[in-house]
Amino acid sequence: MSLAIVNSQALQGVSGTPVRVEVHVGAGLPAFHIVGLPDAGVRESRERVRAAIVSSGFEFPAGRVTVNLAPADLPKESGRFDLAIALGVLLASGQVQDAQGKPPRVDQLVFVGELSLTGAIASVAAPLAIALSVARTQAGVMLVLPEHEAAQAAWVPGLDVRAVASLAQAVAHLAGQHSLSQAEPLPMAERVVQVPCLSEVRGQQMARRVLEIAAAGGHSLLMCGPPGVGKSMLAQRLPGLLPPLSAGEALEHAAIAALKSGEASGLSTQAPFRAPHHSSSLPALVGGGSYPRPGEISLAHHGVLFLDELPQFQPRVLEALREPLETREVTIARAQHTHRFPAAFQLVAAMNPCPCGWLGHGQQPCRCAPDRIQAYRGRISGPLLDRMDLHITLPALKAEWMEEAPGEGSQIVRQRVLLCRERQSARQQTMNARLDAGTIRQHCHLNTQAQELLQAAMQRWHWSARVVHRVLRVARTVADLSGRDDIIRSDVAEAMQYRQAWPGDHH
Repeated sequence: MSLAIVNSQALQGVSGTPVRVEVHVGAGLPAFHIVGLPDAGVRESRERVRAAIVSSGFEFPAGRVTVNLAPADLPKESGRFDLAIALGVLLASGQVQDAQGKPPRVDQLVFVGELSLTGAIASVAAPLAIALSVARTQAGVMLVLPEHEAAQAAWVPGLDVRAVASLAQAVAHLAGQHSLSQAEPLPMAERVVQVPCLSEVRGQQMARRVLEIAAAGGHSLLMCGPPGVGKSMLAQRLPGLLPPLSAGEALEHAAIAALKSGEASGLSTQAPFRAPHHSSSLPALVGGGSYPRPGEISLAHHGVLFLDELPQFQPRVLEALREPLETREVTIARAQHTHRFPAAFQLVAAMNPCPCGWLGHGQQPCRCAPDRIQAYRGRISGPLLDRMDLHITLPALKAEWMEEAPGEGSQIVRQRVLLCRERQSARQQTMNARLDAGTIRQHCHLNTQAQELLQAAMQRWHWSARVVHRVLRVARTVADLSGRDDIIRSDVAEAMQYRQAWPGDHH
């Protein structure tokens, strides 16, 4: 057999693409060529594969060896194709045969692994992302990975994962001499994430109510207020109100985190909470690089992204959030390919009302000139503000705030949030914050009084269609928390109350 085809897997972002490793061994002067847009790491496979084949007791063919990584227009990177290339060379040169002396079938196997010069299989990056992609795109195949990575990939349900330690062991499996053992998943000890309790927040009753609405409907939230009123404290307690991640969501988040760090960090059903510093660059927040890696918005997938001191972020960084907030994914385009990362995050932001922070405070005077205040607020664009469902202003705390009794704990509020989420799931199979224009009309039924109030607000404040839809989504959540099918006037009135972005601004 002079031609062999072995399956492998490429990775762009967290999405995988099946790759056919086509190996042809023909007559001619000795040569070893790899085509199909390989990068330097893939081109160096020639030396690793040659040495690994010889070290494993096989012969490297003396003719002309051509390896094509198809599809040819897809850039290939890393050494994860080494194992498939080496097996293709051995199959094409007739050195691997089954018990009947025929070439073994490999069409239902996917090989991913980097070879050392001794023939041992070295680790590969992002095994969870690879396994999830194989499970989605190639149902019924057997995925062969290095031993440690196979134990991580075995977390993916319904996927046949086999562990391989060396090239010789993979050849023995193909020849029917020794079957690869099924990978045993690593102990899925949940990574414990401590989340502070909402009962530690004294006062700020309206903010507590808004936090519950944000958790129940998955709404984005902007908190504005003077220093020390509890903006960051409230945001840090939002993950404790959210439902636990499903097994699939936990796996997806772990795959994204491993793609960023290069190491598996274990699984957790706690919704992630990311709080990047305001000096973060555009690639750090959104993702990017020569070989694009996920940014903070993808690491917050299925969780909360908290941006404190919002106006201090670079405007171009903030503007880059606009599309992901709508599409729930981020697309990073390169000259040869486009990488997509999931970014279904819940945005929570906090800011002061002015540069000095004391505008609207009862005791502390504001020292900012009007033009400074305008410039400070102008760092946040109108289109980004439009995409925030909830805008609230937190008042300064009263002197006796320490004497107030503790409020409800996170577990009590979380039970109401879970019931509200179940109600949404049964009605529309998604959160209220993700209702589109068509489903809003279908699921947000307003009675006559509520319709009249909303119409009056639209005319008075000249709301855009996006703002109206966001008010309706919030009103839908308020009604769900009260157990009502229809949205009444008080639900709309409360939702309108949470569009106040700045002190003194009743928009």
